[in-house]
Amino acid sequence: MITKKEAIWREILVKATKREQLEFTQKDLAQKFGFSVSTIFNALNVPRGQGAIKVTGRNFHVVDAEKFLYIWATQRNLEKDIIYETFFPASAREIEGLMPPDVVFGAYSAYVHKFGNAPADYDKVYVYAGDSELSEIKNRFPKTKGNPNVFILQKDNFLEPENGVASAVQIFVDLWNLKDWYAREFLNKLKEVIF
Repeated sequence: MITKKEAIWREILVKATKREQLEFTQKDLAQKFGFSVSTIFNALNVPRGQGAIKVTGRNFHVVDAEKFLYIWATQRNLEKDIIYETFFPASAREIEGLMPPDVVFGAYSAYVHKFGNAPADYDKVYVYAGDSELSEIKNRFPKTKGNPNVFILQKDNFLEPENGVASAVQIFVDLWNLKDWYAREFLNKLKEVIF
């Protein structure tokens, strides 16, 4: 599951990249998440130290959302969030169609569902799921031998999907962490969309 720091970063970046909000208060974020103000303060150390945000009194302002996104992308550890993986003999699109309704699509699948096209062919499906969806996923996609192409990531309590799909910033940091050759194609297109 992503860390508290990452949940805070995601919240800030979702709003900043959509230009919904560039100025925040630590108190408001602490109330939204139920975290202490010191947790919020500590989460801001790295982006503040690298000039992605500027703190002024009780507020802070996102001054470089792209830099902030790269900070998160380089600190994200996607592999630690994989709670189940298997091989399923079907195309990525067929696998997506077999997923339970409450999963949140991530990575390649999220990009395709959100933007309607794929910058490159892909053969792996990443979804976020909680414990309640995991048993159904295991029934639909039993553990089998072969190179895994179905990856289930632990869904955190603060993940706010948009029509069953992760946010653009979540897709970006997840793609950044994938080693497939086509991840770069998806990243380049997504960067154009976000910025």
